[in-house]
Amino acid sequence: MQTQSRGKIVALLPLVVFLGIYLVGSLLAGDFYKISITIAGMVASIVAVGMTRRPLSDAISNYSRGATDQNIMLMIWIFVLAGAFAASTKAMGAVDATVALTLRVVPEQFLPAGIFIAACFTSISIGTSVGTIVALTPIASAIAAQTGSPTAWLVAIVVGGALFGDNLSFISDTTIAATRTQGCSMRDKFRTNIKIVTPAAIVTLLIYIISPQEIISYTATEMTSPWYTIVPYLLVLILSAIGTNVLIVLTLGILTSGVIGLACGQMNLLDWFSVMGEGIDSMGQLIIITMMAGGMLEMIRINGGIDFIISRFTSRVNSRRAAEGSIAALVMFADICTANNTVAIISVGSIARQIADRFGISKRRTASLLDTFSCCIQGVLPYGAQLLMAAGLASISPVEIIPHLYYPMIMGGFAVVAILLQWPRYDQK
Repeated sequence: MQTQSRGKIVALLPLVVFLGIYLVGSLLAGDFYKISITIAGMVASIVAVGMTRRPLSDAISNYSRGATDQNIMLMIWIFVLAGAFAASTKAMGAVDATVALTLRVVPEQFLPAGIFIAACFTSISIGTSVGTIVALTPIASAIAAQTGSPTAWLVAIVVGGALFGDNLSFISDTTIAATRTQGCSMRDKFRTNIKIVTPAAIVTLLIYIISPQEIISYTATEMTSPWYTIVPYLLVLILSAIGTNVLIVLTLGILTSGVIGLACGQMNLLDWFSVMGEGIDSMGQLIIITMMAGGMLEMIRINGGIDFIISRFTSRVNSRRAAEGSIAALVMFADICTANNTVAIISVGSIARQIADRFGISKRRTASLLDTFSCCIQGVLPYGAQLLMAAGLASISPVEIIPHLYYPMIMGGFAVVAILLQWPRYDQK
């Protein structure tokens, strides 16, 4: 038994190598651009494949299966279309027009709060944090350039608001996974969840209103692009709000931006094709590290790393508070290992339900804990899809965004307090 446990501990070595090279190495170098995240992923992937006892061909096959998992490939297609959409809208003037309109309508002292509210409502409507980040990050980046504010700060505001909606939306993958694994209704989970995260969102909003990190000062300028160049953004938001598939939304957004750009003379057909190609190319590193992470984490799962974490965090549970704490710790560690909050919820959902049944924790409470803590940790992972996408669109390092992520950190704090105080009160059914 001891040898088996050690073997499962060793299964986590690729994750340690990845984090050690990228985070520790960058901190020691004092520059997060010195060490490429893809280099850290490559070394960790080699370790993951090399440490298996199976034949090399089988190990490579398992790694490749993880790298080309259905969820991974779906994310990659979203990245590809997002790159083309972001480049197309920028070339045809949508970003400049949207920024100019925003700066004319929203008072400068409320601009950070306005961005946060926009991200919250967008994500709760479309049910995806990544989709929200795709839609709003180019705008936040352009506002940063226009006002001289730190890009990482404004992008972090978008990411925080995106996670708020992802956690609460009825059409979010995390909500669906949490409620299905626990056998509760989405409405019940929402009622419990909103009492935990709403105070966190209010505190975050007050920070942006009362004590912003940077005093934004700007002079509103006339729109240099026609007003109708913002139609692609409006189309994306409306289609997403009514539940249209994100791939269809982005495809229609690309086509709309191209047609409007050609019609108003902002670009010709060759220019459009060229900028779309540049936008897709800009997602190259993101696509590579996503596939590497998928392959590496599949090897960790095969070698028993996730099972080891689950067994360790459930071995000494003896009270309801401890049970809820173990559920939170389980889903957070699973998310660190999978870099996907939906997959993390599914991975530990059955174990969480067993713990909840044993200690009389309601299904709605368990579903809320799984969703809240997975979103909290997902939002600060430098190799998670949210920060990778935001960083890629804003041309900054994911780690630059992390110190400014007020909402995920405050949300995590309120969730911990909810466990300690056993609040909000809930029934046992």
